[in-house]
Amino acid sequence: MTNFSTQSKISLLWIMVLLNMGFADVLGLFIPGVLENVVDFSTEINVPITTLMLIGAIGFQIPLLMSFLSRVLSNRVNAYLNMFFAVLMSVYVVGGGSAWPHYILIATVEVICMLYIFKLALDLRKQ
Repeated sequence: MTNFSTQSKISLLWIMVLLNMGFADVLGLFIPGVLENVVDFSTEINVPITTLMLIGAIGFQIPLLMSFLSRVLSNRVNAYLNMFFAVLMSVYVVGGGSAWPHYILIATVEVICMLYIFKLALDLRKQ
């Protein structure tokens, strides 16, 4: 990756996070009872399923938006936004996770990517 700018590296890492999030969710749909558990959880916490879907949609928009913003913002703003959202999305991924092997693998890759995003953002502050 030495030929890429820091902004390009960060952008590509956000795309990798986004794709992994999507694949984790798609693979999760093949687990028997998952959809029923989501509906039960929604009822249990008294939050409409549509609200949970909105939260999920927002979770997907953040890496997508950060992929774009990482290429167009000034270094200072870029650095702080990427550090903030790398931490926020790591909490989102770990907090919303499951113990299924595929999810553990994918979440691990996502968190590693976001740790690298955080490190690159720290470096970006100095540029």
